[in-house]
Amino acid sequence: MAPELPSRQKRLEGLFTTLKSATDKDAAKAAENEIITLWLESGSDTVDLMMSWTLSAMESKDYGLALDYLDRMLIMKPDYAEGWNKRATVHFLKDDYPKAIADIERALALEPRHFGALSGLGTIMRDIGEKDRALDAYRKALEADPYLETVKEAVTELEGEMEGRET
Repeated sequence: MAPELPSRQKRLEGLFTTLKSATDKDAAKAAENEIITLWLESGSDTVDLMMSWTLSAMESKDYGLALDYLDRMLIMKPDYAEGWNKRATVHFLKDDYPKAIADIERALALEPRHFGALSGLGTIMRDIGEKDRALDAYRKALEADPYLETVKEAVTELEGEMEGRET
């Protein structure tokens, strides 16, 4: 009898533990990449194929087509956090922040440690002048993944900006 493979959730837990305890960037990056790979796996061959089409459409900047795929896949699999996150990304790229925020909230309801969604939320909040909310989102992203260099830089910049306004 073959040994039972660890469940997706157990694998994620282990990878997040590795990510938080990693002592070097290479180990952290490997864990981060594995987490992202797991997030992309929906558990449905059809949805996974549609996600590959979505990523191609996004790469080609065909955001309308990407949204078509995402809308269909989220009807088929509404518990697919990465689907919500990718749709948020497309809305963000189209400068539709209200829809992006709504989709980020759906992604985070399904996967509260989604550092990509948290980072995106921080960026949107910063863009619309909600610096406190941006800092909160960025800090949550760093709790999940302490190796997000651009997020660390954004936190430092925002803290500096906010310090300047308090004096």
